Amino acid sequence: MRIGLHDAEQEYMKHKTFPNYALMKISAYHKARGDSVEWWSPMCHYDRVYSSKVFDFTPENLYLPPDTIRGGTGYDDIPLNQKLPPEIDAAFPDYSIYPECDYAIGYLTRGCPNHCPWCVVPEKEGGIKPYREWKQVVRPDTNKLVLMDNNILASEYGVSQLESMIGSGYAIDLNQGMDARLVNDRIAGILARLTWIRFIRFSCDQIPQIEAIERAAELLGNHGKKPYNLFIYLLVTEDVENAAYRVERLKRLKGISIYAQPERNERKGIIPNALQKEFAQRFIYGRSYLKESWDEYLERHKERRLHEWSGTT
Repeated sequence: MRIGLHDAEQEYMKHKTFPNYALMKISAYHKARGDSVEWWSPMCHYDRVYSSKVFDFTPENLYLPPDTIRGGTGYDDIPLNQKLPPEIDAAFPDYSIYPECDYAIGYLTRGCPNHCPWCVVPEKEGGIKPYREWKQVVRPDTNKLVLMDNNILASEYGVSQLESMIGSGYAIDLNQGMDARLVNDRIAGILARLTWIRFIRFSCDQIPQIEAIERAAELLGNHGKKPYNLFIYLLVTEDVENAAYRVERLKRLKGISIYAQPERNERKGIIPNALQKEFAQRFIYGRSYLKESWDEYLERHKERRLHEWSGTT
Protein backbone atom coordinates (compact mmCIF):
# COMPACT_ATOMS: atom_id res chain seq x y z
CA MET A 1 0.00 0.00 0.00
CA ARG A 2 1.04 3.57 -0.67
CA ILE A 3 0.32 5.75 2.39
CA GLY A 4 0.10 9.56 2.37
CA LEU A 5 0.50 11.60 5.56
CA HIS A 6 -0.81 15.14 5.98
CA ASP A 7 0.31 17.35 8.89
CA ALA A 8 -2.12 20.28 8.80
CA GLU A 9 -0.01 22.47 11.09
CA GLN A 10 3.20 21.82 9.16
CA GLU A 11 1.41 22.93 6.01
CA TYR A 12 -0.11 26.04 7.65
CA MET A 13 2.69 27.13 10.01
CA LYS A 14 5.73 27.52 7.80
CA HIS A 15 8.16 27.55 10.74
CA LYS A 16 6.51 24.73 12.69
CA THR A 17 9.09 22.24 13.92
CA PHE A 18 7.32 20.18 16.61
CA PRO A 19 6.51 16.71 15.25
CA ASN A 20 3.06 15.17 15.09
CA TYR A 21 3.00 12.21 17.50
CA ALA A 22 0.06 10.43 15.88
CA LEU A 23 1.49 10.64 12.36
CA MET A 24 4.83 9.25 13.53
CA LYS A 25 3.05 6.24 15.04
CA ILE A 26 0.95 5.76 11.90
CA SER A 27 4.10 5.89 9.76
CA ALA A 28 5.88 3.32 11.96
CA TYR A 29 2.90 0.98 11.88
CA HIS A 30 2.57 1.01 8.10
CA LYS A 31 6.30 0.71 7.45
CA ALA A 32 6.39 -2.36 9.72
CA ARG A 33 3.70 -3.87 7.46
CA GLY A 34 5.83 -3.24 4.37
CA ASP A 35 3.82 -0.25 3.12
CA SER A 36 5.45 2.81 1.56
CA VAL A 37 4.90 6.04 3.50
CA GLU A 38 5.41 9.61 2.31
CA TRP A 39 4.06 13.08 2.83
CA TRP A 40 0.78 13.51 0.97
CA SER A 41 0.81 15.44 -2.29
CA PRO A 42 -2.36 16.40 -4.19
CA MET A 43 -0.60 15.35 -7.39
CA CYS A 44 -0.21 11.70 -6.36
CA HIS A 45 -2.52 8.75 -5.81
CA TYR A 46 -2.52 6.93 -2.47
CA ASP A 47 -4.23 3.81 -1.21
CA ARG A 48 -4.82 5.57 2.09
CA VAL A 49 -4.35 9.12 3.37
CA TYR A 50 -4.16 10.20 7.01
CA SER A 51 -4.56 13.84 8.07
CA SER A 52 -3.89 15.15 11.58
CA LYS A 53 -4.96 18.63 12.72
CA VAL A 54 -4.16 19.74 16.26
CA PHE A 55 -5.57 23.29 16.39
CA ASP A 56 -9.09 24.31 15.45
CA PHE A 57 -7.83 27.56 13.90
CA THR A 58 -5.65 25.68 11.39
CA PRO A 59 -7.36 25.82 7.96
CA GLU A 60 -8.56 22.60 6.39
CA ASN A 61 -6.99 21.50 3.13
CA LEU A 62 -9.85 21.28 0.64
CA TYR A 63 -7.85 19.10 -1.73
CA LEU A 64 -7.59 16.14 0.62
CA PRO A 65 -9.42 13.06 -0.77
CA PRO A 66 -12.96 12.53 0.59
CA ASP A 67 -11.95 9.21 2.16
CA THR A 68 -9.02 10.71 4.11
CA ILE A 69 -8.77 9.33 7.65
CA ARG A 70 -8.78 12.46 9.75
CA GLY A 71 -7.91 12.86 13.42
CA GLY A 72 -6.95 15.41 16.04
CA THR A 73 -8.69 18.05 18.16
CA GLY A 74 -8.48 20.51 15.27
CA TYR A 75 -11.23 18.71 13.34
CA ASP A 76 -14.42 19.89 15.04
CA ASP A 77 -16.62 17.31 13.30
CA ILE A 78 -14.70 14.42 14.85
CA PRO A 79 -15.44 13.25 18.42
CA LEU A 80 -12.89 14.56 20.92
CA ASN A 81 -12.43 11.11 22.41
CA GLN A 82 -11.28 9.59 19.10
CA LYS A 83 -8.18 7.45 19.67
CA LEU A 84 -5.63 5.67 17.52
CA PRO A 85 -6.33 1.95 17.06
CA PRO A 86 -4.42 -0.01 19.74
CA GLU A 87 -2.11 -1.64 17.21
CA ILE A 88 -1.05 1.79 15.91
CA ASP A 89 -0.83 3.39 19.35
CA ALA A 90 1.55 0.62 20.41
CA ALA A 91 4.04 1.50 17.66
CA PHE A 92 7.28 3.33 18.50
CA PRO A 93 7.19 6.69 16.67
CA ASP A 94 8.95 6.98 13.32
CA TYR A 95 11.22 9.99 13.79
CA SER A 96 12.62 9.73 10.26
CA ILE A 97 9.64 11.69 8.89
CA TYR A 98 10.75 14.69 10.98
CA PRO A 99 14.54 14.64 10.45
CA GLU A 100 14.99 18.02 12.17
CA CYS A 101 13.64 16.59 15.44
CA ASP A 102 16.59 15.73 17.70
CA TYR A 103 14.60 14.71 20.78
CA ALA A 104 12.11 12.03 21.79
CA ILE A 105 8.48 12.93 22.54
CA GLY A 106 5.73 11.07 24.31
CA TYR A 107 3.57 10.64 27.37
CA LEU A 108 4.01 8.82 30.66
CA THR A 109 0.42 9.49 31.68
CA ARG A 110 -2.74 10.38 29.77
CA GLY A 111 -5.77 12.34 30.93
CA CYS A 112 -6.40 14.75 33.78
CA PRO A 113 -8.60 14.68 36.92
CA ASN A 114 -9.46 18.37 36.64
CA HIS A 115 -12.33 19.78 34.60
CA CYS A 116 -11.17 23.29 33.70
CA PRO A 117 -13.76 24.92 31.42
CA TRP A 118 -11.17 25.87 28.79
CA CYS A 119 -9.53 22.42 28.51
CA VAL A 120 -10.57 19.50 26.29
CA VAL A 121 -8.29 16.89 27.90
CA PRO A 122 -10.81 15.28 30.33
CA GLU A 123 -13.33 14.86 27.51
CA LYS A 124 -10.67 13.65 25.10
CA GLU A 125 -8.67 11.34 27.36
CA GLY A 126 -10.67 10.89 30.56
CA GLY A 127 -9.21 10.78 34.06
CA ILE A 128 -5.49 10.46 34.59
CA LYS A 129 -3.94 7.02 34.12
CA PRO A 130 -0.54 5.42 33.46
CA TYR A 131 0.42 5.20 29.79
CA ARG A 132 4.13 4.39 29.28
CA GLU A 133 7.37 3.94 31.19
CA TRP A 134 9.99 6.56 30.34
CA LYS A 135 12.37 3.85 29.10
CA GLN A 136 9.78 2.98 26.43
CA VAL A 137 9.71 6.58 25.19
CA VAL A 138 13.36 7.64 24.94
CA ARG A 139 15.38 7.33 21.74
CA PRO A 140 18.79 5.65 21.51
CA ASP A 141 20.26 8.50 19.44
CA THR A 142 19.54 11.43 21.79
CA ASN A 143 19.45 12.14 25.51
CA LYS A 144 16.59 14.65 25.21
CA LEU A 145 12.98 13.77 26.06
CA VAL A 146 9.98 16.10 25.69
CA LEU A 147 6.97 14.91 27.68
CA MET A 148 3.49 16.14 26.76
CA ASP A 149 1.63 14.92 29.88
CA ASN A 150 -1.19 17.26 30.82
CA ASN A 151 -1.03 16.79 34.61
CA ILE A 152 1.78 14.40 35.48
CA LEU A 153 2.01 15.53 39.11
CA ALA A 154 -1.59 14.41 39.72
CA SER A 155 -0.47 10.80 39.25
CA GLU A 156 1.71 8.96 41.74
CA TYR A 157 2.73 6.76 38.82
CA GLY A 158 3.84 9.85 36.91
CA VAL A 159 5.76 11.25 39.87
CA SER A 160 7.48 7.90 40.41
CA GLN A 161 8.46 7.78 36.75
CA LEU A 162 10.04 11.23 37.04
CA GLU A 163 11.87 10.16 40.18
CA SER A 164 13.26 7.11 38.40
CA MET A 165 14.76 9.38 35.72
CA ILE A 166 17.06 11.12 38.22
CA GLY A 167 20.65 10.36 37.28
CA SER A 168 19.62 8.57 34.07
CA GLY A 169 21.59 10.90 31.83
CA TYR A 170 18.43 12.10 30.05
CA ALA A 171 17.36 15.73 29.98
CA ILE A 172 13.60 16.38 29.96
CA ASP A 173 11.04 19.06 29.22
CA LEU A 174 7.43 18.87 30.44
CA ASN A 175 6.06 21.17 27.79
CA GLN A 176 2.41 21.42 28.90
CA GLY A 177 3.04 23.14 32.23
CA MET A 178 2.64 21.42 35.59
CA ASP A 179 0.12 22.21 38.34
CA ALA A 180 2.06 24.08 41.03
CA ARG A 181 -0.68 23.32 43.57
CA LEU A 182 0.57 19.73 43.63
CA VAL A 183 4.18 20.60 44.47
CA ASN A 184 5.25 19.58 47.98
CA ASP A 185 8.76 19.23 49.36
CA ARG A 186 9.15 15.68 48.01
CA ILE A 187 8.08 16.68 44.49
CA ALA A 188 10.21 19.84 44.61
CA GLY A 189 13.20 17.67 45.48
CA ILE A 190 12.48 15.37 42.53
CA LEU A 191 12.07 18.27 40.09
CA ALA A 192 15.25 19.91 41.37
CA ARG A 193 17.32 16.76 40.86
CA LEU A 194 16.11 16.10 37.31
CA THR A 195 18.08 17.42 34.36
CA TRP A 196 15.98 19.89 32.35
CA ILE A 197 16.46 20.79 28.72
CA ARG A 198 15.75 24.37 29.70
CA PHE A 199 12.85 25.29 32.01
CA ILE A 200 10.65 23.83 34.74
CA ARG A 201 7.19 24.79 33.47
CA PHE A 202 4.01 25.60 35.40
CA SER A 203 0.61 27.01 34.45
CA CYS A 204 -1.08 30.03 35.97
CA ASP A 205 -4.59 30.21 34.52
CA GLN A 206 -6.33 31.70 37.56
CA ILE A 207 -5.47 34.11 40.38
CA PRO A 208 -5.64 31.39 43.11
CA GLN A 209 -2.74 29.60 41.38
CA ILE A 210 -0.35 32.51 42.07
CA GLU A 211 0.25 31.57 45.68
CA ALA A 212 0.85 27.95 44.63
CA ILE A 213 3.51 29.06 42.14
CA GLU A 214 5.12 31.29 44.76
CA ARG A 215 5.15 28.36 47.18
CA ALA A 216 6.54 25.99 44.52
CA ALA A 217 9.28 28.53 43.73
CA GLU A 218 10.15 28.69 47.43
CA LEU A 219 10.31 24.90 47.76
CA LEU A 220 12.40 24.58 44.60
CA GLY A 221 14.64 27.33 45.92
CA ASN A 222 15.26 25.25 49.03
CA HIS A 223 16.57 22.58 46.66
CA GLY A 224 18.78 24.94 44.68
CA LYS A 225 16.50 26.04 41.81
CA LYS A 226 16.10 29.78 41.20
CA PRO A 227 13.11 31.63 39.65
CA TYR A 228 15.04 31.99 36.39
CA ASN A 229 14.67 28.21 36.04
CA LEU A 230 10.87 28.61 35.94
CA PHE A 231 8.59 29.21 32.94
CA ILE A 232 4.92 30.11 33.40
CA TYR A 233 2.09 29.61 30.90
CA LEU A 234 -0.54 32.29 31.41
CA LEU A 235 -4.09 31.86 30.07
CA VAL A 236 -5.58 35.16 28.83
CA THR A 237 -9.38 35.29 28.81
CA GLU A 238 -11.52 38.29 27.84
CA ASP A 239 -10.81 39.60 31.35
CA VAL A 240 -7.36 40.86 30.37
CA GLU A 241 -7.02 42.82 33.62
CA ASN A 242 -7.10 39.48 35.45
CA ALA A 243 -4.12 38.30 33.41
CA ALA A 244 -2.36 41.62 33.97
CA TYR A 245 -2.72 41.18 37.74
CA ARG A 246 -1.22 37.70 37.55
CA VAL A 247 1.74 39.05 35.58
CA GLU A 248 2.45 41.78 38.14
CA ARG A 249 2.40 39.23 40.96
CA LEU A 250 4.57 36.73 39.10
CA LYS A 251 7.12 39.43 38.21
CA ARG A 252 8.05 39.54 41.88
CA LEU A 253 9.84 36.26 41.28
CA LYS A 254 12.86 37.90 39.69
CA GLY A 255 14.01 36.24 36.48
CA ILE A 256 10.89 34.13 35.92
CA SER A 257 9.79 33.69 32.28
CA ILE A 258 6.16 34.19 31.23
CA TYR A 259 4.33 33.13 28.07
CA ALA A 260 0.73 34.24 27.48
CA GLN A 261 -1.84 32.17 25.59
CA PRO A 262 -5.14 33.85 24.57
CA GLU A 263 -8.09 31.57 25.24
CA ARG A 264 -9.32 29.94 22.01
CA ASN A 265 -11.84 27.15 21.58
CA GLU A 266 -13.65 27.42 18.28
CA ARG A 267 -15.75 24.35 19.11
CA LYS A 268 -17.36 26.53 21.79
CA GLY A 269 -17.25 29.74 19.75
CA ILE A 270 -14.41 31.22 21.84
CA ILE A 271 -12.05 33.33 19.70
CA PRO A 272 -9.55 35.81 21.19
CA ASN A 273 -10.23 39.48 20.62
CA ALA A 274 -7.72 42.16 19.61
CA LEU A 275 -6.94 43.14 23.20
CA GLN A 276 -6.14 39.56 24.22
CA LYS A 277 -3.85 39.18 21.21
CA GLU A 278 -2.07 42.45 21.92
CA PHE A 279 -1.54 41.47 25.54
CA ALA A 280 -0.04 38.12 24.53
CA GLN A 281 1.91 39.12 21.46
CA ARG A 282 3.17 42.62 22.17
CA PHE A 283 3.03 43.07 25.93
CA ILE A 284 4.24 39.58 26.95
CA TYR A 285 6.01 38.06 23.93
CA GLY A 286 7.48 41.48 23.13
CA ARG A 287 8.76 41.52 26.73
CA SER A 288 7.26 44.93 27.52
CA TYR A 289 5.97 43.42 30.76
CA LEU A 290 9.53 43.40 32.11
CA LYS A 291 9.75 47.18 32.23
CA GLU A 292 6.16 48.41 32.65
CA SER A 293 2.68 47.46 33.80
CA TRP A 294 -0.20 46.70 31.42
CA ASP A 295 -1.83 50.05 32.27
CA GLU A 296 1.43 51.87 31.52
CA TYR A 297 1.76 49.98 28.26
CA LEU A 298 -1.79 50.90 27.22
CA GLU A 299 -1.19 54.56 27.97
CA ARG A 300 2.09 54.61 26.08
CA HIS A 301 0.50 52.98 23.01
CA LYS A 302 -2.88 54.71 23.19
CA GLU A 303 -2.62 56.65 19.93
CA ARG A 304 -1.13 53.76 17.96
CA ARG A 305 -3.85 51.40 19.16
CA LEU A 306 -6.61 53.85 18.28
CA HIS A 307 -5.24 54.09 14.73
CA GLU A 308 -4.88 50.34 14.32
CA TRP A 309 -8.26 49.47 15.74
CA SER A 310 -10.01 52.13 13.67
CA GLY A 311 -8.39 50.80 10.49
CA THR A 312 -6.48 54.01 9.74
CA THR A 313 -2.74 54.41 9.20
